[in-house]
Order: sequence, then structure tokens, then C-alpha cells
Amino acid sequence: MKLPSIIGHRGAKANAPENTLAGLRRAHEEGASWVEFDVKLTKDNVPILIHDETLERTTNGRGPVRDLTLESLRLVDAGCPAVFGDRFKGERIPTLEECLALLLELGMGFNLEVKPCPGRERETAILALRTVMRVWPAHAATPIISSFKLPALEAARETAPDLPRGYLSERLDAGWLEAARRLDCTTIHPGFRALTDAQVRLAKHHGYPVLVWTVNEPARAVELRGWGVDSLITDTPGAIAKAIA
Repeated sequence: MKLPSIIGHRGAKANAPENTLAGLRRAHEEGASWVEFDVKLTKDNVPILIHDETLERTTNGRGPVRDLTLESLRLVDAGCPAVFGDRFKGERIPTLEECLALLLELGMGFNLEVKPCPGRERETAILALRTVMRVWPAHAATPIISSFKLPALEAARETAPDLPRGYLSERLDAGWLEAARRLDCTTIHPGFRALTDAQVRLAKHHGYPVLVWTVNEPARAVELRGWGVDSLITDTPGAIAKAIA
């Protein structure tokens, strides 16, 4: 699998509203060829891009995502006004299908993180993967499906066994290698803070590419690449790309 050195986190989170079409476009403008984004389900089972279980942090709406239909969610402004003011006013929460259409237009690849509301781990993975299989063409870059939730990864394996799965974890505690093998994962996605050179070497020794998140410090990016990390998932893809060039 050919992986990019830089992957935009939730689009380009530092410079555009996260998990929006504007964020995907901004990542592309900064030179990223891949993006990472989060997928949840609406009340009426439509896969959408959003990270939190509630709307307050990233939109001008209120309430739990799981209790709202797509029609209701279309009414909120996802321009992240608390961070960006009116700069992205009118930006909407995109469906996964809208996201994939834009990525195809831009020629980008992606890492889809299944970010389910509690209790919806399997159905979120199943419905998201069904959308990917229906919309994403075979000639495009092969996506990676990751999740912190093991039931979601199990459901992804059952639904789309040919799509690579990423073992996603804050830190690589004891048993991570066995868990990744048990789930037939293809890549390892650790947080950068607790990661060690030895862990990267162990993953690489067993044939696992390593995709590390969320790397926004240039010096740390250079260090991680020196360890052999394959991809840096970052809020600032343009800046980190320059740092490791």
C-alpha cells in the first residue's frame, strides 16, 4: 500500500472547520493528497462527518447527534464560529457521500475513522462501509478504515473485508500487536505523545505501516519521520509538509 507522508486531520483542522467540505478543500490547497475524517450516524441512519457526540463545539446547534435527523442537521451552521467567526458562515455538516464525491473530484485519498455514538459501533461501520463500497471506485486510492472501537473494526472486516483496517489507539499498550493481528489490521495508528522509536521499529518489523496522529510540531514531525513513521496526520498539512521536506 502506497501511503502519503502527510494526511490532513479532519481536513485541515487548524485552518478550516473540521469535518467539512471546506476543510477538505483547504487540506488540498495545502498540498495534502489524503485526509482523515470522522463518521457518525444521524437518527435516520445517514453517515455524516462529525467528531463529537453533540453539536455545541463545532456548530451553532445544540443537542446529541444521535437524536437528530439529517434534515434537522442541515439547518445548523458547521463553520465552527467559536474558532473562525463568520469566515466559514453557512458551512454545513456533510454526508459521507458528499465527502467522497468531493474527494474524487480533488483526486484525494482518505482515512475514514468510524466514530460511533455509544451503542452504535457496528451499525455505524456497516452503513459507512456500504456507502464507501457503493460510491468509491476501484481505480481510486484504496482507503483505510480505522476506529478506536473494536466492534466497529470487526463489523468493517465483515462488511468490507478487502478494505484495509487501521488499529487506532491513544497509546500502544501491552497486547496491541495481538489485537491488530486478531482484527486483520493492515496499519497501526498510534497517538504521537506516548509513542517510542522501539514501538515503531516493532510495528515495521511485523510489516505494519505506521500512521501517527496528531502531529503539529515541526521538530516532532522530523523526529518521527526519522524513526520510520510512514504518515503524519496533522491539523496543519502545509506547514508539516514543509518541515519534513
